Amino acid sequence: MFALTILGNNSAIPAFDRNPTSQVLQTMEESFLIDCGEGTQMQLSKYKVKRSKINHVFISHLHGDHYFGLIGLLTSMSLLNRTQDLHLHGPPELEELISLQLKFAATHLSYPLHFHPLKNEGVIVEGNKMIIECFKVQHRIECWGFLFREKRNLRKVNAERARIYEIPASFYEKLQQGFDYANKKGSIVPNEEVTVPGPKTKSYAYCADTIFDERIAEKVKDVDLLYHETTYLKDLHERAAARFHSTTVQAAAIAQKAGAKKLLIGHFSSKYEKLDEFLKETCEVFKNTELAIQGSCYII
Repeated sequence: MFALTILGNNSAIPAFDRNPTSQVLQTMEESFLIDCGEGTQMQLSKYKVKRSKINHVFISHLHGDHYFGLIGLLTSMSLLNRTQDLHLHGPPELEELISLQLKFAATHLSYPLHFHPLKNEGVIVEGNKMIIECFKVQHRIECWGFLFREKRNLRKVNAERARIYEIPASFYEKLQQGFDYANKKGSIVPNEEVTVPGPKTKSYAYCADTIFDERIAEKVKDVDLLYHETTYLKDLHERAAARFHSTTVQAAAIAQKAGAKKLLIGHFSSKYEKLDEFLKETCEVFKNTELAIQGSCYII
């Protein structure tokens, strides 16, 4: 199970009590911070997200509304005597930016900080239960999206049926992994005869600043929850294209083509005070849509 908390949902300029972009995706074991706009650490405190559980930070691109809060968060973690490693994933230039800020502030972090430059699409983190991939999106500068997927869950053994086939308990772990069983007579017991599928795996895709690009749909195919930016309403599609952003109906079209189960929209322009029309327009194309509201937690 994933829990996604929205820390900031606005675009470049904070407005109407809406902060620049930041989200945190939580599992039972750890938390993943996705973008870190100005004020992110205040939002973490406000919504009671534990900094100590954040072991990975993902920065989509180097426009300030997506990373200006990072240096403050990193130094606060040090002031709180963090000791566990922190992994930072982002454009290659991010390492130099952070290193210079730490250098000129004569700051030495209390914990190891590991930089992982994003260069190619594909898997960037693989743990026991999670796989995280990055993929390119189209913006004015290099920009990345992120896909979080649970690994395939183990199958459940039907112990009663396993006993009928005289399968020893010592082989149950193999059954959970999907192996067939060969008995002493050489006969094969198909795995499906003695197991049932485990819980369905969950997935979340984050599409940061991007122009409308149908190729994204293939990269996030069948995702459970898709976050896609909607900086503008549909009437400003020309402005959106000129600034390499997307509109409501464009995000909905990506969700529809991808076969996403649910769409979450955000990165709202500061020209809009009310957001009702964003939801209305998007739902006209893709019904299962919600606004990314600060402080709200979306369970996947």
